[in-house]
Amino acid sequence: MNIDVATNNLLPKVLALLIALVGLAGNASVLWLLGFRMRRNAFSVYILNLAASDFFFLCFHITAFLVDIVKMFFHFSVPTYDIVRTGGIISYIAGLSILSAISTERCLSALWPIWYRCRRPRHMSAVMCALLWALSMFMGVLDMVYCSTLIINSGVYWCIKVDLIITAWLIVLFVTFSGSSLALLWRILCGSRHKTLTKLYVTILLTLLVFILCELPFGIYLFLSDWISVDFDAYTCLYLVSNVFSCVNSCTNPIIYFFVGSFRQRLQRQNLKLVLERALQDTPEEEECGDSLPQGTLEMSGSRVEQG
Repeated sequence: MNIDVATNNLLPKVLALLIALVGLAGNASVLWLLGFRMRRNAFSVYILNLAASDFFFLCFHITAFLVDIVKMFFHFSVPTYDIVRTGGIISYIAGLSILSAISTERCLSALWPIWYRCRRPRHMSAVMCALLWALSMFMGVLDMVYCSTLIINSGVYWCIKVDLIITAWLIVLFVTFSGSSLALLWRILCGSRHKTLTKLYVTILLTLLVFILCELPFGIYLFLSDWISVDFDAYTCLYLVSNVFSCVNSCTNPIIYFFVGSFRQRLQRQNLKLVLERALQDTPEEEECGDSLPQGTLEMSGSRVEQG
């Protein structure tokens, strides 16, 4: 019976591992191109940090899986659950925070373009990402210290306090994320002045949609694990499903970038750098000149180029 249960649990883990390996390669490509091969701007800074968040989560997931494999043959105590939980919380909060910042900025630039162009600080993207990463790591460390299975003397009281803080912050992020995304969608589709749907907007909307569909199970799992008493089998099933969907989300983002960038292009060997540039361009598609891109196509509407 235990062997059957272990086998059933192993199958979704293997599936998640295969997806994670593909996502690791895709996010590594995005990190390499945006970090070392392309000139960064306000929006690409967010995409760079989002890819880092996905890469971070996938590394933790693969590490935890390898530890589980080793534990089948050698008995030793390694807090696999705590590793996955801490890494998952940090990457989940960081990813949702960065996506909230992306959707909010694009919403502001679409609704009030002149005000946004004149008031936006030059290095706001880099500063915002640094603050969001610091906050995400702080919350992840708090959860690890007070809610870890290894920490017995911390007590339930402080664990509940920490979970309340994390839950409240996730609610704020989700409300901001949802509200700005709906406002952005309304501005594009139903605004009084029709706004051309550029590849940048397509990339943003697809990324937001995939995050909602794939990361929602992981958010439900985090909530149920701390607040609701769930049957162990149902809890294990939700844990496995949430891991698979989270790996799918982290794997899908690079695919979205390269799909949008290569869409409607002639069937020929594509340069990954140019494909990624097309996916992040904020000019109407009819303004393109063949396959070449002007230097300014990567700039956000009215935003100044950031140097790192």
